[in-house]
Amino acid sequence: MMPNTKPKLIAILGAESTGKTNLAQALAGQLNCPWVAEYLRDFCAEKNRTPQPQEQRGIMTAQMDREKQALSIATTNQAPFVFCDTTPLQTAVYSDYIFSDDSLYAEAKAWHSRYALTLVLALDIDWVADGLQRDGAHVRETIHAMIVRALDETNALVSLIHGYGEMRYQHAVNALKACDMNRRIDAI
Repeated sequence: MMPNTKPKLIAILGAESTGKTNLAQALAGQLNCPWVAEYLRDFCAEKNRTPQPQEQRGIMTAQMDREKQALSIATTNQAPFVFCDTTPLQTAVYSDYIFSDDSLYAEAKAWHSRYALTLVLALDIDWVADGLQRDGAHVRETIHAMIVRALDETNALVSLIHGYGEMRYQHAVNALKACDMNRRIDAI
């Protein structure tokens, strides 16, 4: 990476159990970059429950704060990327889906302009129960469609990531390479 080049924020979105965390950790580890863990997971573990409607904005804000911190670290270390395991847009989608509350979309969509690339994970891997915030395999198609619809209302550069294991990882790396060269990437 060239000195004084600002790290690129990479959003990783997808319905539950699509491998967001695994992909974020793999990319961060292989490319020696920071990754931003999903705040909702920590919230649920700490409170031993899922959030209430009035807590959604705080969850979104905490995710934003984590991204700011990781970007600062990446800048100091001259890392090329920061991998964001979900984003405020995902919080807005779930707030809409679970609570019929669309009040977070405007801020989340505005925030989304910060990302150089959004990797949307396909529904081609099996659903696995994982923690309190899981709703089940039956909601994945609806959530995926809501994410795509929300992204369509932004100017986000988007790549659909599919496949298993190494293939999934390699698709993400190829999208990053295209992004790093400022090339147009496949849309979803």
